[in-house]
Amino acid sequence: MPALVNYSGDDDFYNGGSFYTNSTDLGRLCSISSQVDVYCPPRKRTRISAPFHFGEAEVEQNKQPSIDVLPDECLVEIFKRISGGKERSSCACVSKHWLMLLTSIRKGEYESSKVVKENFGSNSGDVEMILSEEDDGYLTRCLEGKKATDMRLAAVAVGTSGHGGLGKLSIRGSSSSRGVTNFGLSAVARGCPSLKVLSLWNVPRVGDEGLCEIAKECHLLEKLDLCQCPHLSNKGLIAIAANCPNLTALSIQSCPKIGNEGLQAIGKLCPKLQSISIKDCPLVGDHGVSSLLSSASSVLSKVKLQGLSITDFSLAVIGHYGKSVTNLMLSGLQNVSEKGFWVMGNAQGLQKLVSFTIASCWGVSDVSLEAIGKGCANLKQMCLRRCCFVSGDGLVAFAKSAGSLECLQLEECNRVTQSGVIGVLSNCGLKSLTLVKCMGIKDISLEAPLSSSCNSLKSLSIRNCPGFGTASLAMVGRLCPQLQHVDLSGLCAITDAGLLPLLENCEAGLVKVNLSGCLNLTDEVVLHLTKLHGATLELLNLNGCRRITDASLAAAAENCVFLSDLDVSSCAITDVGIAALSHAEQLNLQVLSFSGCSGVSNKSMTFLKKLGKTLVGLNLQHCNSISTQTIELLVESLWRCDILF
Repeated sequence: MPALVNYSGDDDFYNGGSFYTNSTDLGRLCSISSQVDVYCPPRKRTRISAPFHFGEAEVEQNKQPSIDVLPDECLVEIFKRISGGKERSSCACVSKHWLMLLTSIRKGEYESSKVVKENFGSNSGDVEMILSEEDDGYLTRCLEGKKATDMRLAAVAVGTSGHGGLGKLSIRGSSSSRGVTNFGLSAVARGCPSLKVLSLWNVPRVGDEGLCEIAKECHLLEKLDLCQCPHLSNKGLIAIAANCPNLTALSIQSCPKIGNEGLQAIGKLCPKLQSISIKDCPLVGDHGVSSLLSSASSVLSKVKLQGLSITDFSLAVIGHYGKSVTNLMLSGLQNVSEKGFWVMGNAQGLQKLVSFTIASCWGVSDVSLEAIGKGCANLKQMCLRRCCFVSGDGLVAFAKSAGSLECLQLEECNRVTQSGVIGVLSNCGLKSLTLVKCMGIKDISLEAPLSSSCNSLKSLSIRNCPGFGTASLAMVGRLCPQLQHVDLSGLCAITDAGLLPLLENCEAGLVKVNLSGCLNLTDEVVLHLTKLHGATLELLNLNGCRRITDASLAAAAENCVFLSDLDVSSCAITDVGIAALSHAEQLNLQVLSFSGCSGVSNKSMTFLKKLGKTLVGLNLQHCNSISTQTIELLVESLWRCDILF
């Protein structure tokens, strides 16, 4: 129905006559007749000879959307009344300006977040509050490299609010020119109060202002990880401590402006803190570390201190107050002496300590190590890396004093000798022993009979220890008859004669065997291994054993029942060996590697397809005799298998 235009302002309907008192007004109406439907009785049109000009300013104004004319304050009030997160996300897509306005609104300022339903039951006076949108922090977002910008963070803040709420945010790497700043972090703080986990890695443009905004708005924060944030200082950490009482885990690495004051605030105001990791922070000293451990409400269970300028005092505090500590790692503490480790052990406070790692600490010696063994009654796992003053005698004394020790790992401890290793195995109930790059071990044949055996040892890993040879291996085989996992990777000196006694003495049946890099081993070892342990063997790694041929694959196909992971990379394997594997009906191989086997050609495609019925991983890299066309056919046929080529 045509619109009725009432010029005089009343509600009467004019049956005839003109609405206008002169011809000029009538001409103006006719000039806009194409835009507005107007009711006008038929009459003779008056000719207008004089030209007129319609207001140009009014035309220009009508061309613009009317909502953009509104000031930002009005737009913000409109946005606050938008009911759902989906609608707010649609508004954020209109323009960057609208997105910025939406990020300035806190989650609690939306009208939909203030909906309260009072439910008074007949027998109860309870008040039930129902939020129109769930905000439990179910979502996880990770921004890396060039994707880590303020605009993306703003979009995350707006977009996640209506879909369960943002619970975990990780920012890893940021451009120095267009990267994340305090603005982006503030947008997340205002829009995502449900945030529980925040990780900031290498964000040089974020400072205390952004972290303070997180502390102000995200009171549910539980885990905070700060790495390479040069502009974050004690101010931001103090704000976190004051506003985030639920903080349970804090990790700080390479933050040069964070020091003792921030850690003291964390120790006093975060009673639920369970895990602390501090690495390469030059301003952190004894006062900061001691305040964390000496807090009356301290429930710290995991402590990692690396590359700090702390002294013996901090270790004494750890030994006295660390009654809840179960996992402790100390690395690169150059100012800690033998006395510090000795006092820590004799303080008798680390009764709950289960796992202890010491790396590159000059203060660790035979005396201090024995004190640690005596003071940590429940210690089960011990790892020593680059502790150059620990000898074989000290290791034996430690093993005797640590009655609960189950796992021992030594890396680059060059004063440890063969007699020390044999002594440890003979004097404690170890379940796992790992030696890595221990250059002090020499292959010496002991004439004296071994006093006792280590029936508890299930796992033996000796990697890249060039002095560990045939004689040492034979002694270990006699000492440890219950081995199930054996890793001898990188032992170039061992031969078939040295390994065979170990294989023959393993009564329980080997399950996992890694012989990668053992250049002198031949098919004879694999033949004995599969015959003796084929009923239990699940993993066999022969990577780089150049003297292993198709005969080993035939032996595995004939004797192994549960073998699921086989690696014969860089071995003398050909199509004949693969054919033998494919004809073994009992095999259920899942991971198979032939990388660098030049003898494998296109002829193996049929056999690989047959094996591929159970495979989930196949490595054919550097198999130069296999054509690209064959690889493409295999990829198409074995679509469930991840093929590397």
